[in-house]
Amino acid sequence: MIRPEFDFKNPDYTAIFQWRLHVLNKIRQNPALLPALKQYYRDHSAQFITDWGCTFDPRNVERGLPAIIPFILFDRQVDWVNWFSDKWKNQQPGLTEKSRDMGMSWLSVATAATICLFNDGVVAGFGSRKEEYVDKIGSPKSLFWKARQFIDLLPKEFKGTWDGTKHAPHMRILFPDTGSAMTGESGDGIGRGDRCSFYFVDESAFLERPLLVDASLSQTTNCRIDLSSVNGMGNPFAQKRHSGKIDVFVFDWKNDPRKDDAWYQKQVEVLSPVVVAQEIDRNYNASVEGVIIPNEWIQAAIDAHSKLNIALSGARWGALDVADRGEDLNAFCGRYGIVLEHLEEWSGKLDDIFATTQRAFHLCEDYQYDGFYYDGDGLGAGVRGDARVINERRATPLPVEMFRGSDAVTDPNARVNAGEYEGRTNKDYFANAKAQWWWSLRNRFKATYDAINGKDYQADELISLPSELKELGKLTSELSRPTYKFNGAGKMLVDKSPDGTKSPNLADAVMMCFSGYRSSASFARAELFIPEVSVNDKNTCVQCTAFKDGVCRESGYLIAFDSRACDFFNDSLSG
Repeated sequence: MIRPEFDFKNPDYTAIFQWRLHVLNKIRQNPALLPALKQYYRDHSAQFITDWGCTFDPRNVERGLPAIIPFILFDRQVDWVNWFSDKWKNQQPGLTEKSRDMGMSWLSVATAATICLFNDGVVAGFGSRKEEYVDKIGSPKSLFWKARQFIDLLPKEFKGTWDGTKHAPHMRILFPDTGSAMTGESGDGIGRGDRCSFYFVDESAFLERPLLVDASLSQTTNCRIDLSSVNGMGNPFAQKRHSGKIDVFVFDWKNDPRKDDAWYQKQVEVLSPVVVAQEIDRNYNASVEGVIIPNEWIQAAIDAHSKLNIALSGARWGALDVADRGEDLNAFCGRYGIVLEHLEEWSGKLDDIFATTQRAFHLCEDYQYDGFYYDGDGLGAGVRGDARVINERRATPLPVEMFRGSDAVTDPNARVNAGEYEGRTNKDYFANAKAQWWWSLRNRFKATYDAINGKDYQADELISLPSELKELGKLTSELSRPTYKFNGAGKMLVDKSPDGTKSPNLADAVMMCFSGYRSSASFARAELFIPEVSVNDKNTCVQCTAFKDGVCRESGYLIAFDSRACDFFNDSLSG
């Protein structure tokens, strides 16, 4: 008998219970099946939870549904169980960032209990900022109340000799058949107890003294898993999440098949904007001043082209943000007109810049992009020479434009669109190109937000983020992170990585892709303009698009005085 399909919005729990009863009767008629089944569940915790687990939701009563229901995992929950299992088996830490009401408490205790049921000698640790959140008799809010319920509601064939009256004292749950245990701790002493196979830190962003907890847990386990909703940037959870040094699993509300846009709009109506942004949209800067792109603008841009019935048209162009260091990630995005059509990232740890550049070329071919920007500040500067080498092998060179955030502004005498600063020129308002084009991206999101809310708009000035983008959740978090401030000269600066967090690679790629920046260092084009030149005559370099007002825009050097210091100039001679 095949388990019936399950509709999360219109659940038929009776059909699931009937299927379970049918399978259970088969097992009882043929007990020889049980050992092989237990062996299978030992390595497939998510399947066991879906097949036999139950959860408790008192909100079902007013809907005419039972409070105790089958625990049917949806796809993203299955992904999390498998992700955690991988962390545990490889003795690695991990971090789970979640939207509110994603069922993580039930999922974490059910996973731990399943592992303890089928594995010998496991010790699963749980910690939270208050004891009542870990274990309080009769309180469904506490983790161990949920765990006891989960185990108690299992068929006896799987829970074995477990007896809740004997094996579940305060802050402990024992598994007599395997010798495994679940233990709980709270407050600053989390982790001061015995060593653990793995340890879940519940609502890690809300710990009162997190540094003391870090010290306590440092020698307790090799697999610490932080679980939390968002609580701003001023805590170690947020800094760890954005450091790029730990594997992060994101639970976004859009991953939950029970929720849709109507559910989200209801939350918007009944909750404050800060709560919605922080606890549902996972925005770390919900209450931070000076955020360049507010979260509500970003959310409005999701599928904006579909909501506004805008047909796809316009330029096809890409952008590459090169990884800064071993644990950092390369990011590539591509646009088709106003739509962010493609988005992906990959580790550059084992690849050199040439391999990264090759991949960007392949992506442009796959998605028919006319060319791409790359970040020319830092390690990305190496893309220049690699792109030229690749283009020399191509029948048709692909335009590759260097984007330098440290460069001067484009159109310096044009007037800015910046609220109270309206009317100032670009050169008087922006400190550099990075600030100018992050602000331009902000204007796109603002125009999109206004359009979604009924204001007049020019379609080409908007931006749309398709909901099917694989990295959309991470991108929305990164886009809302950069802040702005003003320097001593009153010019705007951008802080992309507040509090020492990792650079937002995906967001940087999107900013470049939608910018109007035009670098002079497109080697597919610039080589067409480089004449035969004399090292001693700066005037012959005027035809080169990298040369302007006596200064090479590529290197910043005065060609007349030291042409040897300019790699671009020397390349033109050697080529």
